[in-house]
Amino acid sequence: MYPGTWAKKRPDHPAYVFAGSGETVTYRGLDEMSNRIAQWLRSIGLQTGDHVALIMENHPRFLQVCWAAQRSGLYYTPVNWHLTPAEMGYIVGDCGARVVFTTTARLAAVEQLRDDLAPGCRVVVVDDERSFEETLAGMPTTPVPDETEGVDMIYSSGTTGRPKGGTRALSGVPMERDADPVISGFAGLYQMDESSVYLTPGAPLYHAAPLRFSMAVNRIGGTNVILEQFDAEGALRAVAEHGVTHSQWVPTMFVRMLRLPEEVRSRYDLGSHRLAIHAAAPCSKPVKQAMFDWWGPILHEYYGASEGGVQTYIGPEDWLAHPGSVGKALFGSIHIVDDATGEELPPGESGVIWFDGGSPIKYHNDETKTAKAYDSRGRTTVGDMGYLDDDGYLYLTDRLDNMIIAGGVNIYPQEVEDVLLEHPAVADVAVFGVPHEELGEQVKAVVQPLDGVATGPELADELLAFCRERLASYKCPRSVDFEDQLPRSAAGKLYKRLVRDRYWQGRESSIV
Repeated sequence: MYPGTWAKKRPDHPAYVFAGSGETVTYRGLDEMSNRIAQWLRSIGLQTGDHVALIMENHPRFLQVCWAAQRSGLYYTPVNWHLTPAEMGYIVGDCGARVVFTTTARLAAVEQLRDDLAPGCRVVVVDDERSFEETLAGMPTTPVPDETEGVDMIYSSGTTGRPKGGTRALSGVPMERDADPVISGFAGLYQMDESSVYLTPGAPLYHAAPLRFSMAVNRIGGTNVILEQFDAEGALRAVAEHGVTHSQWVPTMFVRMLRLPEEVRSRYDLGSHRLAIHAAAPCSKPVKQAMFDWWGPILHEYYGASEGGVQTYIGPEDWLAHPGSVGKALFGSIHIVDDATGEELPPGESGVIWFDGGSPIKYHNDETKTAKAYDSRGRTTVGDMGYLDDDGYLYLTDRLDNMIIAGGVNIYPQEVEDVLLEHPAVADVAVFGVPHEELGEQVKAVVQPLDGVATGPELADELLAFCRERLASYKCPRSVDFEDQLPRSAAGKLYKRLVRDRYWQGRESSIV
């Protein structure tokens, strides 16, 4: 199923609503506009397997463009518009986009990419109504004759290096299928159907989860409610005003909502809200427990990577029985491997997470990185670390790239960050290794304080003591610095490399 199905069955039902502006696009509107765009793409020569890119904020045209590419057998790459022009240019050039769709708000940045565009690449401004209508003039609202499934190519966030596109083969499958097992599994796992109202609370649609979940909701005939950008109170208001039944969050959103005054948190009726999903970044046990205390047992969590591999899932009851876990594999199996010896580790011991039987991993234009994602047995990894408990539940400890090695001892920054986030003065934190002549690395914490909190040596000493009360001494930071704002993506991923690199300038980091 896809929007064309629902345009026939319930044409006036909202496919998505933008909460800030109130702009609503029905299934008829989504179907007709995505068909017109698809027809235009064919008219200028794009065929199955060609590529387009989007440099757009959360905008009503975003999903129309994605569905146009999806229904005409194209690859499509949404680009993080927060990147520098050089970084965006690299992605647009690397993916070989033949058309770049953008908005007036992003056009100035796109104009700086001209040298990176493929020869003959077209730039289309979707919210210049006169120009856009002229572009699509005469294009029919019917599907292209060779309508088959396209696929997104999402580029990594670049938190540990240059971004790479995770690519999948085109299936060649016709669009209108009555029984798509992937969508049926998605709908069953998250208890969704055509009556569902799903909230994307400000996470940008250029990220994998917001985009793929929003499109999945349109496949099953539900309604997406999309916030243009995250606002803690605004998200609660959207749940109440739109009768949201399902939602997806990242842990930083939980932290910001939990720190709203009680009178604000209790102002909104969340009675329609049946299921809240979270992913994208690790969530500390105290934060998640606080959300359970507030919202009840409706929290569902998954773990996976946009480029493929395996996906785990854990529901409310299992998490309460295994607090801190990200669940069990939905398909395939998980193996914890010692990075030095290659030996599989027993329950309770942390190592690199490898997947057996997961979806393939392939990086666009990077055979070396693709090869590193596989071992000799054909298992895959994305470089995350964790351990299994005796019941086979997975717990994340950190990324291999982030691990601190101090005097030969492995220290996982995430564990320290989770502790510091419990302190009432801390809004955000990054923990990493800094150079040390004797130990090689030493633990450093960089803290973003809550608004209005005074920083200085007194607070630093308080935070160090807070850690020593809760962690083994070798894990504790040896010093604390403060920053007004830590660099996070709009999807909640911490750009730790940008902070850490300042402390390694002129030194050879142990982090590759």
